[in-house]
Amino acid sequence: MKSRRIGVLMGGLSAEREVSLASGMAVHNALQQLGYNCVAIDVQANLDQTLRQENIDVAFIALHGRYGEDGCVQGLLELMKIPYTGSGVLASAVAMHKLYARYVFEAAGLLTTSFIKIVKGETVDIKQLPFGLPLVVKPVQEGSSVGITIVKAADKLEQALTTAFGFDNTILVEQYVKGREVQVGILNDRAVGAIEIVPKNEFYDFEAKYTDGMAEHIFPARLSTELYEKVQKLGLKAHQALGCSGYSRVDFIVTDDGDCYLLEVNTLPGMTALSLLPEIALKGAGLDFNTLVEQILLTADLKAGD
Repeated sequence: MKSRRIGVLMGGLSAEREVSLASGMAVHNALQQLGYNCVAIDVQANLDQTLRQENIDVAFIALHGRYGEDGCVQGLLELMKIPYTGSGVLASAVAMHKLYARYVFEAAGLLTTSFIKIVKGETVDIKQLPFGLPLVVKPVQEGSSVGITIVKAADKLEQALTTAFGFDNTILVEQYVKGREVQVGILNDRAVGAIEIVPKNEFYDFEAKYTDGMAEHIFPARLSTELYEKVQKLGLKAHQALGCSGYSRVDFIVTDDGDCYLLEVNTLPGMTALSLLPEIALKGAGLDFNTLVEQILLTADLKAGD
């Protein structure tokens, strides 16, 4: 691999651009320290031309959000026959789409919260919902908690819908479940640990994720041995149900009764200084950041023929 030219894809066109730049530079610096021939590529609409001009042999995808985590870039790389890290086109697209991912999770027998789909232009009557307040409103195709609101009062629903529709034409209104926020790291088709997040804000929102001191990370998650093993198995099951490759981070709400509600699978989890997968890999598997980056790189391949 060290004889090949590696392009670290970062930035992009989504609402998570700045986070992606931070992830990408961290990955790029790690690869340089490891002696790899790599170049940082700020992804724009002319990505195909840039890849050709830079003579890229392998792509390390450090993009987050739309046009990077949703199968679009993966499809381009497949067409160009450039091996890449992370999941393939289908798994990336389904995982990024919270509605279709829910269908897959339900078919696999995984526990999810009750929800309804709302398309822009439709109205919502709280009295007609199969669950009551509080509830959660979120766009179906954004990451990093962008556009999410927890609604505790009926008169706050309209603003929450407006916020979510600012990012997508389809949104989910779902049951709010109180519990521990637990995230499972998956690497090379095995669970490497589960971390608990205690945010300073109401939930693990964008600010809590990317502002130092806004969330407490507890590893291992404060669960019984049996429940800790259970949530890891469920995380791997979710990863496999979507057909994910290489690595992912799987997010749960774990209740006091031991129910593990699956929220989502992140196929390209953050790789910043405050990101959870690197922390899980270090504390759960003894992998420092550079080693984690190298292990992810070595999984790069083409998936269309799988």
